[in-house]
Amino acid sequence: MSAHIPLSSLVAADKDLFLQCQPSATLAKTTCPYCGVGCGVDVQIEKSSVGGQKQIKQVNGTSDHPANFGRLCVKGSKLRETNGLDGRLLSPKIQGQDVDWHQATEHVASKFKQIIAEHGPDAVAFYVSGQLLTEDYYVANKLMKGYIGTANIDTNSRLCMSSAVSAYKRAFGADAVPCNYEDLELADLIVFIGSNAAWTHPVLFQRIERAKKLNPAIKIVTVDPRQTGTGEIADLHLGIKSGTDTALFNGLLNYLQQENKLDQDYINANTEGFAAALVCSKEWSIDKVAQVCDIPATDVAAFYQLFAQSERTISAYTMGVNQSSSGTDKANSIINCHLASGKLGREGCGPFSLTGQPNAMGGREVGGLANMLAAHMDIDNPQHQQLVQSYWQSPAIPKRIGLKAVDMFDEVHKGNIKAIWIMATNPMVSMPNRGKIASALEKCEFVVVSDCVAKNDTLAMADVVLPATGWSEKNGTVTNSERRISRQRGILSAPGLAKHDWQIICDVAKAMGFEQGFNYAHPSEIFREHAGLTAYQNAGSRALDLSALQNISEKEYDRLKPIQWPITQDNPEGTARLFAGGEFFTASKKAQFIALQPKAPEVTTSEAFPFVLNSGRIRDQWHTMTRTGKTAELTGHIDRAFVHMHPLDAISKGISEGDFVVLSSAISAKYLENDSTQKVVMPVKLQKQQRRGELFVPIHWSASNSSSSAVAALYSDATDDISGQPELKHTAVNVNLCHFSAHGQLFSRNKLNHILLNQVAEYWTEVPIEQGHLVYFASNHADVVSELQVNLPLCTEWFSSQHKSDGGEIRNTFALRDGLIDLVLFADANAPMMDVNWINSLLQQSTLDDQQKSALLRATPDPAFAQGRLVCSCFKVGENTIVDAIKQGCDSVDKLGDKLKCGTNCGSCKTELKQLVKSHIFEENLTILDAELKPLQTGT
Repeated sequence: MSAHIPLSSLVAADKDLFLQCQPSATLAKTTCPYCGVGCGVDVQIEKSSVGGQKQIKQVNGTSDHPANFGRLCVKGSKLRETNGLDGRLLSPKIQGQDVDWHQATEHVASKFKQIIAEHGPDAVAFYVSGQLLTEDYYVANKLMKGYIGTANIDTNSRLCMSSAVSAYKRAFGADAVPCNYEDLELADLIVFIGSNAAWTHPVLFQRIERAKKLNPAIKIVTVDPRQTGTGEIADLHLGIKSGTDTALFNGLLNYLQQENKLDQDYINANTEGFAAALVCSKEWSIDKVAQVCDIPATDVAAFYQLFAQSERTISAYTMGVNQSSSGTDKANSIINCHLASGKLGREGCGPFSLTGQPNAMGGREVGGLANMLAAHMDIDNPQHQQLVQSYWQSPAIPKRIGLKAVDMFDEVHKGNIKAIWIMATNPMVSMPNRGKIASALEKCEFVVVSDCVAKNDTLAMADVVLPATGWSEKNGTVTNSERRISRQRGILSAPGLAKHDWQIICDVAKAMGFEQGFNYAHPSEIFREHAGLTAYQNAGSRALDLSALQNISEKEYDRLKPIQWPITQDNPEGTARLFAGGEFFTASKKAQFIALQPKAPEVTTSEAFPFVLNSGRIRDQWHTMTRTGKTAELTGHIDRAFVHMHPLDAISKGISEGDFVVLSSAISAKYLENDSTQKVVMPVKLQKQQRRGELFVPIHWSASNSSSSAVAALYSDATDDISGQPELKHTAVNVNLCHFSAHGQLFSRNKLNHILLNQVAEYWTEVPIEQGHLVYFASNHADVVSELQVNLPLCTEWFSSQHKSDGGEIRNTFALRDGLIDLVLFADANAPMMDVNWINSLLQQSTLDDQQKSALLRATPDPAFAQGRLVCSCFKVGENTIVDAIKQGCDSVDKLGDKLKCGTNCGSCKTELKQLVKSHIFEENLTILDAELKPLQTGT
């Protein structure tokens, strides 16, 4: 029997929230589409002056949303700027030709039916995404598993969270995050493992930063091969060798036993397997851990002592743990320590997997992974198979686990999967072994891609492309890292012919003959069905339970407030923490310790490939930049990919700051001959924060915006045996100098054709600026300017200066089109760096005077344009301006904020401001000290 829950406990009474679905609404509440923090967003709406259509006027954080309490990071704060129709996919296409929806739907349905009839259901696959809403995910999973009859549906969540899922299931019997964001404020100790939360989960990080200011007794430890922005608030940094996390936490388990810091009562009452886990940890003394992890024994001891003495500890981990060939073991080694010390199921405690995507957790809830059924049920459990099929009344249900992401594309490559439908993700950029992914999609008989953007690396491989709605148009739910379900509301109308993903899937399902199971008119109907399945024959046997929402009306759904599952009759307003009573979802109802032996990464260094390569996100960008890469306000902070390298490693290779290098691996070499996009070339950034022998590259760039920055080409197919998650944090590479005769910046009012860029430069990266576009390039071309002149005939007036320098030839050029400046080029042997703001100001002008033309030819900008590298994206404050303020006495982030406003809006730049303050105050003090020590040498 379903619970009767008062309306007021489940839905918001906020009038504006209810009115958001009315034509006259001026405010709508929705959820951010980026990371797994799940921030609430207030969207102010206005009618456009042309056509009277709704448009977004402004976005702000929702002050009462429990995930963010009004805060937004810089990406979230720029949602309006990245929400335009430029670059949108607006109509279905077959082989590049526009068609109507009927043609597209019938073509996709008939082709899938044909292949299934000829080769069986396992010859088709769906590859979906944590960018989909729960309702989209639900119908995709239902179609594939319940009607087509195969489990070949997997998601890009496989790449980010599947090891965390596997570890939770091994330990707790359920994919259930035990803690919540409030616990980060209540903890005595927070341990970040493989997480640069300052950049990847900035709103959550700022919440922790504020908690530490209010309570300086909170201790923070970072465990990461790199020293990152997160470490700016850390009391201790453990710069462990890549891949040694399990050794570190095995050592901690051993230490807890040796120092009598175990919670033996908790272990005895609530767990199993402790003795075996302890046996495996016995050999891991502090000295051995220090040796294997390559960190000082004193630091290991300090960390262990902090963990042992802290009553409440949160261990927060992300991709640095998960993206490993032993990621599940790493996560279980962390969980073991929480079980052993009883730091679970109460305030301020728990192993906390911070989700990377906005709805990776929602996708897991509805069975988006190939090894799961809907509602967190197990695909290899006959009882669960019967239960799901009975609830769906479906013609089929798979009896075995389907193909996980890497295996799925392997089977595409072999020709066993003959049709694949990719939804809202870009595997050409995000999957490892880019060469094999490209080869697989080229060979595949039928590739369908549904997305909201018109161009990306994966869309270029598609036979059929289907236009989907994007953020602000989508209408459904997402679940964040703390199990909190929030509404992502449809605010604007779908542009062009775009449809919601769930509608596209249902249309194809019905065209395939599956009329009965897909007659939904509104996403609330799908959500209601999903909630009902979580409740079906549950009775407390499964963690995921939305029984209180299974009869929710469309009106109640529209007003649903953020709420944490389980949501039941006993907990109608949701559940903040799990496992408070010590009961788990294993067969014995007890948590399981896992006996672990550390495993080395699958790909190891060698004489041919002596460096370890790590990868990750940067502060202002998201995934493959199809949204965040649209605005100069988000590309200004880091506008191209660099390889980060320790200075001493660079010296050993004869490499200097800014030099271009080619990165190669055993994998990339296999495909390089046939595909030049497999070549990875980047400039070098020297950083002492890097470990010796280890490199770091950002993941975001692709063939859509750069000639040679798609780093997935370097990574192998190595995966975790349990989770199937690829090892995207570790591969072996070599680094070699790449020589070019000219380096430069090419500014243009209009976007330049990539074919032309490939003609004039071996390396290029394109980035938007406020008034046009900027291309960084490096070339061995004899005459770049002549090539541009031939290919840009509308530029009728060309001005150029050319002279020799010590490093080679300098050439500065600009061109006019219809009297307006249209193109500016600065080329030099030593990579010129002109201030973007200067060129923006010139592109805004209707005419240039002689002084401005002369300045362009001499490459001497007005001194007013000397801000330097952008640090604060919100207020456009550059590094030089900040350094000047520090030298004038602004010796703290707060003082810089008072003077320049930097760091006072989204706060994403605060860690970088701290680094600048620390760096330049240290330099100044060092100068004074030198003067005091050596007065005779300075002449004083």
